[in-house]
Amino acid sequence: MYVCLCKGVTDHQIRDAAENGCQSMRQLGKDLGVGRQCGRCACMAREILREAQPQDYMNLANLLAQPA
Repeated sequence: MYVCLCKGVTDHQIRDAAENGCQSMRQLGKDLGVGRQCGRCACMAREILREAQPQDYMNLANLLAQPA
């Protein structure tokens, strides 16, 4: 499915980027151009990126997000 119509980026490309180490929307925008044009794709791209993150990274992110 196309996520970013402006740059022609698919959900598969976003998942591939996550598997290859992409960990943020800033990096995704730099690598694929997602969210750099009109911005309508940013929410969906962020969700796909979050779902595609390796589980170890997500556990660490959740741990750091909790109050001390």
